[in-house]
Amino acid sequence: MTLRLTPYLMMDGNAKEAIEFYEKALEAKVLFQQTFGEMPENPEFPLPEAARNRIGHAMIKIGESELMFSDTFPGQPVQIGNQVTICISTNDPAKSRQLYEALQEGGTVVMPLQEAFFSPAYGIVTDKFGVSFQIYTEGQHNM
Repeated sequence: MTLRLTPYLMMDGNAKEAIEFYEKALEAKVLFQQTFGEMPENPEFPLPEAARNRIGHAMIKIGESELMFSDTFPGQPVQIGNQVTICISTNDPAKSRQLYEALQEGGTVVMPLQEAFFSPAYGIVTDKFGVSFQIYTEGQHNM
């Protein structure tokens, strides 16, 4: 079983610019970058044109560390305190559920733990101390 914590930065439409900045300033290497427009579309939630070129998910490597990024949807505010979250990655859905349930105790569910096109079990929870965690399960899924 793997278990990894990665800082996750939520940007307000300038994630691409931030990634380019960190490439130069910190000698970062882009490991993955995908816009919302490049992701599979959900017919129930049509993608607004203004969101197509925003970063849906990106990961860079700085030395031995990784940093993840995403832009918010247009009009969705980035608030001080929620622009940095911690992504907990594991390859075991049962472990993901255990971590998710433990962190939600006294906290707030932002997104229920569920299957997504990119993960068999993904959810977001803010713990009782106000720290937001994304629980991400690596591996195969059925969507």
